[in-house]
Amino acid sequence: MTLWAVSLVPLLLAAVVYLLGRRLGRAGLVLLAVSGLMMVLVMVGLAEALGVSSHYVWSEAMTLGLAMSPAGRVAAVLVPLVALPIVIYASYHDLTRHGDSVRVGSGARLLAMLVAFVGAMELLVLANDLLTLLIAWELIGACSWALISHRWGEPHVPRDATTAFLVTRFGDLGLYIAAGAVFAGSGGFGYDDLAQLQGGLKHVAVAGILLAAAAKSAQLPFSAWLFAAMSGPVPVSALLHAATLVSAGLYLLVRLEPTLSAVAWFAPVTIAIGLVTAFAGSIAAACQWHAKKLLAASTSAQYGLMWIAVGAGYPGAAMMYFIAHAFMKAGLFLSAGEAERQVGTFDLARMRLGRLLPGVAVMALLSSLALAGIDPLGAAWAKEQIIAAASDVGTWLALLIIPVGGLSAFYATRFQRLSYGRPPRGDRHGLPKGPGPSRPEDWALRALVAGTVLLSLLWFPAVHQPLMAMLEMRAPSSHVWMHLVSLAFIAAGVVAGLWLTRPERRVPPTTQWQRLAAQWYGLPVATQAIASAALACSRGLARIDDEVVDAGLRATARVGTWLARFNATRGEFIGDSLPGALARLSERGGHWARQAQSGQTHHYYTGIAAGCVLILLLLWIGALL
Repeated sequence: MTLWAVSLVPLLLAAVVYLLGRRLGRAGLVLLAVSGLMMVLVMVGLAEALGVSSHYVWSEAMTLGLAMSPAGRVAAVLVPLVALPIVIYASYHDLTRHGDSVRVGSGARLLAMLVAFVGAMELLVLANDLLTLLIAWELIGACSWALISHRWGEPHVPRDATTAFLVTRFGDLGLYIAAGAVFAGSGGFGYDDLAQLQGGLKHVAVAGILLAAAAKSAQLPFSAWLFAAMSGPVPVSALLHAATLVSAGLYLLVRLEPTLSAVAWFAPVTIAIGLVTAFAGSIAAACQWHAKKLLAASTSAQYGLMWIAVGAGYPGAAMMYFIAHAFMKAGLFLSAGEAERQVGTFDLARMRLGRLLPGVAVMALLSSLALAGIDPLGAAWAKEQIIAAASDVGTWLALLIIPVGGLSAFYATRFQRLSYGRPPRGDRHGLPKGPGPSRPEDWALRALVAGTVLLSLLWFPAVHQPLMAMLEMRAPSSHVWMHLVSLAFIAAGVVAGLWLTRPERRVPPTTQWQRLAAQWYGLPVATQAIASAALACSRGLARIDDEVVDAGLRATARVGTWLARFNATRGEFIGDSLPGALARLSERGGHWARQAQSGQTHHYYTGIAAGCVLILLLLWIGALL
């Protein structure tokens, strides 16, 4: 079996889903998409058991390669595993939502793009060289743009999709720079070539990879694109934040950490980016009233913690939290989608649907507890591993991370209470306006929450030690006192969240500072301005192309047309007359020459003598002058 099939099967299946979507109906679409994702899981398992690798020789200098790395084993399984319930949810949620103006066939398009996204992500996690990585990087960027702009008929959606695309594309330039540096220094694109790179080229390559990873993982200053990405449907947001686009940057750092850490400045820069983003994202989430944007800011902050673990030299701790975060964040997004369908908005101030949707409320509660870092859920263990990894750098770093956990507990509590808490007495605004969750939607949410709960087994050494061994990564040494301090901050965050969201408390008007923090400190305005400028520049270039370049081409075409017409009329006359005139001139010259050929010798001698006299006369005149 070839590893290429792991990526190509979902990519080809996506085309089939889209083309046959109208004929198969919803049940057929779900069956086809789910069967394809299950096939991917089986193929990943077979590839792991057989230990295969695949290569495609493009040219003497370029070879595309796939291999199953230790981190890739986990990511290759996690991506389709999390995507399965999201695809099922999308099949029923996005096609039946109240008041949706999605055209006929858009459901097939959505499922096709979700499946294609899985295939592109599988190619990324299996890539064994920068060239293959670049291809996958471009594919996930294109898929994310198409998914975010799924409801392109709404006025703001194309603008938001373009903003997210352009911001991440700017970071993508770093990966091109890195690939160029590796090729210039080694003549190849392999990860092994990157490891053997020396001197300034290695610094350039590492800087390019860090830039690309920061943009994809929504680290500062690129974090604001996540808000623009919230224009996509709920299943799209769940997949982007759980195990695909946002995780691509982190996975790249984890995959290449042994090579990247050889550069002295990599670790402190990575830690600094992660720490600043963790604090900024947590504050933004704490001030946010839009349910999906709260979760988006939370994603940026949580990935900041994972970046700190990578910078501290413990990529295994980052991978463990990556797994826990994928399940809990996907569950939170789906629960937010159910709340929005009831009230018609993502405004947290208009929800409190605990009594209307008690089952969904319980599922959201378990995911919120995981986000808050409450023991004994597996996310809490993974977050404590990150704190332990930070303490290996210095106690000061661990003490800076612990308050981030308190902020996480605060906004997780706030999300839970405002979305699925108890409404005030006599408040009837929460009556449902849309249908409740269907059975497939409910079971999709339950499957993700079951994964969150099942990860509680990570607290047992018999479970997490084999996982670390499979990753071939070391685990940090935990400290009891740090865990107790962390629990104290978490408890304070929960208490503060409960107090500020009590049912009888009316929502106060937010201050200007809170509005600024909730909107990522003005970054979305800046990114949209840059995106608008880029679009205006592209329109200007298109106008120049139409009015200048195309005008020159049209003038050239007109000259060519005139020459063709001239040739069709006067050109043919000149072309025919000129050879005829030359032929007649030659004929007359020959006739004259034949007349000089009399055949009598004394005529020839007389001509020669006259010529000699003429030459002598000319020489004498020249001498006199």
